[in-house]
Amino acid sequence: MGDLGRIHQLIIPFLGYDITINLEVVLMTWIAFAILVVVGILSTRKKGIFPRSMQMFGELFVNQFYDLTEDALDKEMAKKYGPLICALFMFLVLANWLGIIPHLEEPTKDLNTPLSLGLMGFAIAHYAGIKSKGFKAYAREYMEPMFFMMPLNVIGELAKIVSISFRLFGNIMGGSIIILVVSHLTYSIVLPPLLNAFFGLFVGTIQAFVFTMLTVVYISVQVK
Repeated sequence: MGDLGRIHQLIIPFLGYDITINLEVVLMTWIAFAILVVVGILSTRKKGIFPRSMQMFGELFVNQFYDLTEDALDKEMAKKYGPLICALFMFLVLANWLGIIPHLEEPTKDLNTPLSLGLMGFAIAHYAGIKSKGFKAYAREYMEPMFFMMPLNVIGELAKIVSISFRLFGNIMGGSIIILVVSHLTYSIVLPPLLNAFFGLFVGTIQAFVFTMLTVVYISVQVK
């Protein structure tokens, strides 16, 4: 159980403050990026009229998420945000699956990763809202139904970041804790591999999809 709290950190002094960087999270994040790049290269290396298996899988995958984005937004907006939504889901799936591989950890198990992605989605959604409606119409919505409701409306928007981030973090971290506890109780014989596959593949995929779809919904709410 001693491995649960062990974190490899890099502490950088800056202007009287210590900037702490979790080296494991950085490494796992770059591993997920590297896998995405390799899969992308393999999928598009030999494109043809009659697609091979990798190209066919990639096209079906991208088209599916493009259609989901188009249903939530519209055709024009889907062209802008479809690639972002597809890339977000692919990164989250790979990040959540990394824990299945021995000696690798899920970067989403660290709150900084889902929180950063939540902030990114929040910023993109509100940027899209301002660009679509104009700043005056955008700001006016925070004063509905009455002007004194503005603080509550602002808090409600900020709560979306907390909600979407902690949902992903809690599910991935909770699954890791359950696997660790059961591993020590059963000496890693039968249940842990099955639990690892369940939380890594099934729960990891579901949580990646939920996070991605909530991001799409947040963008849709702001632009409509």
